[in-house]
Amino acid sequence: MKYSKLFPKTLKQVPTGVESINHQLLVRAGFIHQEMAGVYTYLPLGWKVIEKISNIVREEMNKIGGQEMLMPVLHPGENWKKTGRFQNFDVLFKLKGAGDKDLVLGPTHEEIIYPLLAEYIKSYKDLPLYLYQIQTKFRNEPRAKAGVLRTREFIMKDLYSFHVNDEDRNEYYKLAREAYIKILRRLEITALVTKASGGTFSDLSEEFQVITPSGEDTIFVCEDCQMAINKEIAQEKCPECGGKLKEEKAIEVGNIFPLKPAYAEAFDLSFVSETGKKKLVSAGCYGLGVSRVMGAIVEVFHDDKGIIWPESVAPFKVHIVGLDGEGDKVYKLLLAEGVEVLFDDRVDVSAGVKFADADLIGVPYRVVVSKKTKDQLEVKKRNEKETKFVTLEELLEVINPI
Repeated sequence: MKYSKLFPKTLKQVPTGVESINHQLLVRAGFIHQEMAGVYTYLPLGWKVIEKISNIVREEMNKIGGQEMLMPVLHPGENWKKTGRFQNFDVLFKLKGAGDKDLVLGPTHEEIIYPLLAEYIKSYKDLPLYLYQIQTKFRNEPRAKAGVLRTREFIMKDLYSFHVNDEDRNEYYKLAREAYIKILRRLEITALVTKASGGTFSDLSEEFQVITPSGEDTIFVCEDCQMAINKEIAQEKCPECGGKLKEEKAIEVGNIFPLKPAYAEAFDLSFVSETGKKKLVSAGCYGLGVSRVMGAIVEVFHDDKGIIWPESVAPFKVHIVGLDGEGDKVYKLLLAEGVEVLFDDRVDVSAGVKFADADLIGVPYRVVVSKKTKDQLEVKKRNEKETKFVTLEELLEVINPI
């Protein structure tokens, strides 16, 4: 991609009223645009990051048997009335459709997937079943803030698992937990599995919390065994080893929990067992905030110059800074090698501006091409201070180590 064609360009100033780090940097670097409080457009750079996060999530969900689908954003209000959540889900977006029908913008999808499966699940032979989606969700947050961390419209992956009994559900729950750990490892962010209350969905849940001073959640972490619990169930000492608990700020990027039987009861999601008896389906839910993950990564990986993207989700791998009209040859050669490249080909801006934009955008490798260096390329990793001069062949080895 040539930077001269990229939409939009970077901003020098932080927009008025923007406080959180992820909001400041994602807006200034041209990844997102705020339409109103809690609602964003994901611009080309931002969407590339979202897609990379989503693809990592897809790969790990598929490995544990997940089948991807897409459920609607617009829900019939009658389904939410059946579960009692039409009135008591406090951040529910409600609207009226044709014929004065009550409609809901989905914040979650139990009210869709349970009646859906009630039409298809008949026998124990139809189970277990693992279905997931990556979907836009809506919650009428009274205080949308912190950039893409607390929004009214957001992108989320939710996996639902359905089983013949709780024992089978609990075994799959362990697989899902491990899959989440793998996802977060691939995203290069450290998250603690944190015990929490389940609220409207379940009695208990586990959250995946990323420790950072900018986090909105408060968790307590054992100084000895690193076990973590949410402040809602905080104790004086670690329930695992009796160690001292330390208070930390964190960002929740995902949570997993067994679902209450109330949803199966409301929609009669049941099956005929091997002995011919009718039984309710047991289920679990496993959510991960895709857009929230993007914000959490920026909160963790940045410096005073801009974002520092992990290679796994960076919009490009190499950012070529062309000086003296140079760089086009290297750009084409890297593209031919299958390398994702952003080439700053602008001729009407200074080297200093180009360097500042490269730091702000945060691509893992910056490569400077100029007449002064002749056949040498100046390469620098975004998370390192030192630069070195290499040939094109050596550059390929640097960015694609064996």
